[in-house]
Formats: sequence, structure tokens, C-alpha cells
Amino acid sequence: MRVFNRKSELERLFETGEDAVHTLASSLSKGKVIKIAGGFAALTAASAGISSLRRRDQGTRAGS
Repeated sequence: MRVFNRKSELERLFETGEDAVHTLASSLSKGKVIKIAGGFAALTAASAGISSLRRRDQGTRAGS
């Protein structure tokens, strides 16, 4: 007999993500979580800065 899995692929992905976050959060101290969040914020800011520089550089070359 075949059992139907009624969850979509997206629902299964979200459940897996939630489980991973809960496991990670329960195993980390507050200080480590803050350091990780700060690292993500720094990486995001650096990425935005690099993108801005690239767009600016492309704009100057296109205008030449």
C-alpha cells in the first residue's frame, strides 16, 4: 500500500530549516549567536559595498 506524502517540497524545506535552526539555537550560547549574527551583518555590508563599487565602475566606463 502506498502512503501519500501531502507536503509540498517547499513545506519540507521549511521544516528542515526550522529543525536546523532549533538545533543550532539550543546548542549555542547567546554570545556565540551574537558573534554569528555580527559576522553575517558584516558579510552582507561588505557584499553591498562591493556591488556598489562595481556599479559605480561600470557607470563610469559606460559614460566614457
